[in-house]
Amino acid sequence: MNVPNMLTVGRIAMIPLMVVSYYWLGWGGKSWAAVLFALAAITDWFDGYLARRLNQATPLGAFLDPVADKLIVAAALMVLVEDYAVSWMTIPAMIIVGREIVISALREWMAELGKRANVAVSMLGKIKTALQMISIILLLASREHPVLEWVGVVLLYGAAALTLWSMLIYLKAAWPQLRGA
Repeated sequence: MNVPNMLTVGRIAMIPLMVVSYYWLGWGGKSWAAVLFALAAITDWFDGYLARRLNQATPLGAFLDPVADKLIVAAALMVLVEDYAVSWMTIPAMIIVGREIVISALREWMAELGKRANVAVSMLGKIKTALQMISIILLLASREHPVLEWVGVVLLYGAAALTLWSMLIYLKAAWPQLRGA
């Protein structure tokens, strides 16, 4: 178990801590949940950087890293959807989680065909992830701060729009295989 993999496992371990903080520690807990989510977002970048820089990429890390990302984002979005309990929060959350399911399945299927590179992570996906992470941090922490909350919602919708756009790009790249051509 190398440092990048330990950071990825740590990101997964932060999920229950984030959820417990959000619900059990009152308004201060929401700030702690945002801090934990922010730490997870930083480790997401940092573990990949270390794995490449130190030549410590492993099959376990290649598997766990995207799983950890999707788990913590989905958990945070579920907490937010439940807490806000409004459609304007539910809709972008459904778009983001739904896209992750579709693209994960698409990547797995394309890998079986030996065409995984056709649906590799793009710069658009990285921008989408950054918007998503920033919006979730703001939304976790901002229930008492309307301006931050508004910025978080706008960024969440921006992330949802990029989510749909990137999904269409990936589906277009895979379309010949999906049609059976």
